[in-house]
Formats: sequence, structure tokens, C-alpha cells
Amino acid sequence: MLAILAITAPIYLMIILGFAFTRLGLFAKAEMRTFGKFIVNLAMPALVFRALSQRTLDEIMHLDYLLAYALGSLATIALGYWWCRPISRVDPTRATFYVIGMSCSNSGFIGYPILLLTLAPVAGVAVALNMIVENLLILPLLLFLAERGRLGRGDWRMALQPFLRLARNPLVLALLAGLLVSLSGWQQPAPMLRTVDLLANVSSALSLFVIGGTLVGLPLRGTLRQALPISAAKLLLHPSMVLLCIFLLPLLGFAPMQPMFAMAAVLMAAVPMASIYSTLAQAYGHEAFTAVTLLVTTVASFFSLSALLLVMHSLPSFRQAVGG
Repeated sequence: MLAILAITAPIYLMIILGFAFTRLGLFAKAEMRTFGKFIVNLAMPALVFRALSQRTLDEIMHLDYLLAYALGSLATIALGYWWCRPISRVDPTRATFYVIGMSCSNSGFIGYPILLLTLAPVAGVAVALNMIVENLLILPLLLFLAERGRLGRGDWRMALQPFLRLARNPLVLALLAGLLVSLSGWQQPAPMLRTVDLLANVSSALSLFVIGGTLVGLPLRGTLRQALPISAAKLLLHPSMVLLCIFLLPLLGFAPMQPMFAMAAVLMAAVPMASIYSTLAQAYGHEAFTAVTLLVTTVASFFSLSALLLVMHSLPSFRQAVGG
């Protein structure tokens, strides 16, 4: 158990530091948004670019990982909608933000630091693969559904805006640039490599600090009951669906997934929802329950991730990866 706490404790201690320093006034909560912009627009794209550009295409394109993670996420979305619409009768736009919380992981801010401490050899590639699934498939699809729910079936051009915004997304541009460099075999000059390294290395600690600062001042009253099922689905259902899809891949003609990548996919699915969850919901008037859900899920994930890592720690491939 001490080995597991050695992995999870630094992650959540950094989150606690961000919360404490912001709560004490050493940093303003508004400054967390500035730090977040730096991470999203510079540090995280640099991390993704480095992960892709410094590897060959064979090392990057793990189609089994992409397929298992995408299908597991889509299965979670389908089950979430089934629970929201026919059973709970939640309105379409609100239901969309229920399933965004259930299926969109915080791959960069929490997932990557955890992989860096647990499965370092595959951490960079895994986060890049997650970014491909989340930024090119899952999030645009769900934002499309949110717009459709808000606008009805009339104006489809407005609903297409999430797809059009992808062309300017720094993470997507970094993905494409990294793939192009990998395909071309271009040897990047040393100053460029060092600059990318400096930016990429910032992302881990600062992103966790930002998560903590963002949690300051979130209200709990009135919305906790709505948050609990979303939190449970994110931390339990999503990784279960990804794990199920990993086991089903051989039925589709794929070889069994490499153990380290399989564990990385399940861990990525088991982290809390993206930190932009409540920010996205602001435009639709659902920021209250999404903010509480983010807080509840982040706190609960300490226990669920520790339990998951305890199970994984019994696997020989995991112990080899962490040097245990």
C-alpha cells in the first residue's frame, strides 16, 4: 500500500498545494485561468509534439489503443444517454453535459502525471493517443450534440462550430505537426528540441497546481445528488468499458494489446473529467452542477485510483514498469 501512496500522494499533494495557496490568497483564482491557458496553449501542445515527433510512426500509431479507448468512450456515452433520456428524462443539452462528465478524461492535467509516475516508458505516447481520441472524436461529437440540443433541429451550421474550431486548436495543431515531423524523419535542431523540452516539462506539476486552484470556491449546495452518478460513471464505468473493449479486440482480429498500453488506457479512463468541464457548461447555463461534479470526482478519484493501482500493482508487468 505504501508503494501505491508513493504514486498517488504526490499527485494529490500538488492539487492540495494549488487549493491551499489559492485559498490563502497567495494566488488569485483568476490567475489559475492564466496558468491554464499557458498549459493548454503552450506546455501541453509541446508535450504532445515531443511525444509524436521524436518517435517513428510505428511507435506512435497503436491502432488497438485508439480503437479500444474510442469504443470504450463511445460505449460510456451510449449508456450515459440511455440513463439520462429514457430513464431519468433529463433534457437533451443537460444530458450531453452528464455524458461529457462521464466520458472525457483529464488526460493532460491528471492522467499524464499519473502515467509519468507509473508507466513512464509509454506516458508520452499514451497521452498523445488520448488527445487524438478526445480532441478529434469525443469532445467535438459531444459539443455537436450540445449545440443540437440547444438549437433544436433547425440550424445545423451553428452545431458544426465545434468541428470548425478544431482547425485553430493548439493541441490539434501540435498533433498534426508531430505526426508530420515523425513521417518526414526531420532531425530537429538542438535549440528547438531544448525549447520543446522546457515547455513540455512544465506541464505536469503546474497542471496539478491549477486543478487545485480551480477547485477553490466551488459550491456544494443543491447539486451533490446530481453529481454522484456522473462521478461514479466517470471513475468506474468509463475504465470498465475501456477494459472490456481491450478484451474484445482479439475478436476483431487484433493481437492482444501490450500490457503497459492496456494499463495506460484503463488508467487514463479512470481519471476525473477534464478541468474545462464546467467552463464548457457555462455557455449552456449548466455550470453549477458541473463544477460540483468536478470537485466531487477529483476528491473521490484519490480513493478509486489508489484502489485501481493497488490491483495493477499485483501484475508483474506493472511492477516491472515502476521498478518494483
